[in-house]
Amino acid sequence: MSTFESAVLWTALPYASLALLVVGLVWRYRTDQFGWTSRSSQWNESAILRWASPLFHFGIIFVALGHVMGLLIPKTWTEAVGIPEHVYHLMAMIPGSIAGLMTLVGLAGLLYRRFVVKSVRFATNRNDKVMYCFLLVPILLGSWATITTQLMGGLHGGYDYRETISPWLRSVLSFHPDTALMADVPLAFKLHVVAAFLLFAVWPFTRLVHVVSAPVGYVTRPYVVYRTREASVSAAPVRRGWEPVRTQGTGNQGSDDVAPSRGA
Repeated sequence: MSTFESAVLWTALPYASLALLVVGLVWRYRTDQFGWTSRSSQWNESAILRWASPLFHFGIIFVALGHVMGLLIPKTWTEAVGIPEHVYHLMAMIPGSIAGLMTLVGLAGLLYRRFVVKSVRFATNRNDKVMYCFLLVPILLGSWATITTQLMGGLHGGYDYRETISPWLRSVLSFHPDTALMADVPLAFKLHVVAAFLLFAVWPFTRLVHVVSAPVGYVTRPYVVYRTREASVSAAPVRRGWEPVRTQGTGNQGSDDVAPSRGA
């Protein structure tokens, strides 16, 4: 492994990306709370969105949980609680493949909708296009790495990233990066890691910021009250006819007379 790869890709890039992620989220929240949204385009098109969005979001959530478990939980911990390596591999491979397929199919539907459906395409700006590129590349590279090194390995386990990538990432997070662990990692995994950190770097500056927001107050927030417009500013046509008017008098107090309405 070259000095450039060790110093830039496996040391500088992770810290720069994570710093941009944290600082960028704080800056975005303090300066652009009105823009802290996914900018829903459901009103432009809903038929494709109805199935593509749940597939993608549920798929990517399970993929993310699998990454957290595989990268942050040491191999010795799972073995200590009685989970052998081949059992862990099957647990990761089968549900992970299903989640990955859900993510790919859902993302394909969202991309088709975004760039083929005219009304949605017109609502797509340059920032959205850049975001989709940074999102698509690591997903495709992760799928490629899974297929070429994990699924083809079958029951034999494929490439054990928990011996190299996982301890390297934990060493980065503990501020003692051990770049030597990345020397013999397959190219597919290396590219996937680099693309993932580049995605983290641009995350705060795209619509992806909505991912870190939890609608905690949604169930307790007050109802939105809708009121009709005042008659003076109403756009509804005035109905012609007679309206009852209550009159006051000594002989017929409380009686209803009839008077012309405003439209008469």
